[in-house]
Amino acid sequence: MCTSLEQIILIASCVITIVSIFFLVPKDKIREAWLIFLFKQTLTWSIGLYVVQKGRIEYPIRLFFEKATGTSFEFEFIIYPVLCVYFNLYYPQKGSSFIKVGYYAVFCSAITAFEAILEKNTLLIKYIGWSWYWTWLTLFVTFYISRTFYLWFFKKIPLNK
Repeated sequence: MCTSLEQIILIASCVITIVSIFFLVPKDKIREAWLIFLFKQTLTWSIGLYVVQKGRIEYPIRLFFEKATGTSFEFEFIIYPVLCVYFNLYYPQKGSSFIKVGYYAVFCSAITAFEAILEKNTLLIKYIGWSWYWTWLTLFVTFYISRTFYLWFFKKIPLNK
């Protein structure tokens, strides 16, 4: 079996992401992690399907569901949701506004940079009418929505706020 660089990247990313859950999610936060994970899956899967159907992005090499969907199951359904779990669980709630905005910027920028490198150097993702700033913006918005939902669901903010 010939394994390409792209397949190695996908397998390694999925394995590292999944294994990291066991080490980075505190035992008392597992319930919260699951909710964040499932909620982010809903957002990224829906947006990912829309963007692919509109022809803005292609994922030429995928490990799972190659014939079922054009989107990347690995990124949209595993990697991004797990990263969102970390984003929410380690969010600097008591930090200043500057720290909080910086936290969003660092998370979105790091993921966007990784995706841009993959787009430029591999066949894992191909931008067609898409650019890195759209990725950054959609990450920012989906992180914000997931954070708001998380706070609301676990009653960490009042409903009328």
